[in-house]
Amino acid sequence: MRKEQRIKKNEEFSSVFKKGQSVANRQFVLYSLKKEGQANFRIGLSVSKKVGNAVVRNRIKRYVRTVFQTYQEELPPNYDFVIIARHPVAEMDFHQVESSLKHVLKKARHIKKKDHTSH
Repeated sequence: MRKEQRIKKNEEFSSVFKKGQSVANRQFVLYSLKKEGQANFRIGLSVSKKVGNAVVRNRIKRYVRTVFQTYQEELPPNYDFVIIARHPVAEMDFHQVESSLKHVLKKARHIKKKDHTSH
């Protein structure tokens, strides 16, 4: 995941929270905001200290970035996403994180349903 695909600034986070739609399951809250004329989607990650220590939080962030990289072909390019990890994520392995994130993205109708055999 390239640097320009990350949301870093506080104002950018705030605008996604204020103007975007949110969808959640038990593990993640996903905020999404359509940005016209943006070539790539961008993601911002928020993992609270309540979720775990730095090692745990960084692992979660790594997992989330990997999932977004894996599905970047299916995600709309002109969106900003902010993902908030909730406490249950701390005990999850990569495949559980992946299926939970996919669930939230499908719920928000961001993953276009297509088969993976065409790659």
